[in-house]
Amino acid sequence: MRADQVDVSWDPGKAKWLIRIVNGEEVIRRYCSLPKNADEKAVAAAAQKTVQDEGYEADAALVSVRR
Repeated sequence: MRADQVDVSWDPGKAKWLIRIVNGEEVIRRYCSLPKNADEKAVAAAAQKTVQDEGYEADAALVSVRR
């Protein structure tokens, strides 16, 4: 399956990166333990791996990192 959108943002409550995989009306949320100051490439790569682990496909262009 193909993800429609992948958003990554810092969750200050959990002190982890929150990865949101959107596919239609379904939203899957997963956390990533990279440090807050990790560079955007590392965060995007971790998000891409999480998307694949969940059984979805997503282009790197779909991954949006918000700090």
